[in-house]
Amino acid sequence: MYATPIMDPFKRTLAQKHRLYMKICRDCGARNASSATKCRKCRSKNL
Repeated sequence: MYATPIMDPFKRTLAQKHRLYMKICRDCGARNASSATKCRKCRSKNL
C-alpha cells in the first residue's frame, strides 16, 4: 500500500508545517516545535 497524495492545499501546508519545520536540539537530538525556545527533553537553549 502507498499513501495517496494530499490534494487539498490547506491540508498540504498544514502537514508540511508539522512534518518538515521543526527545531532539533544540538545536545540531545530531540525534535521540538518550530516556535520552541528551549528543548522539551533536556531544557537546553541550544536549538
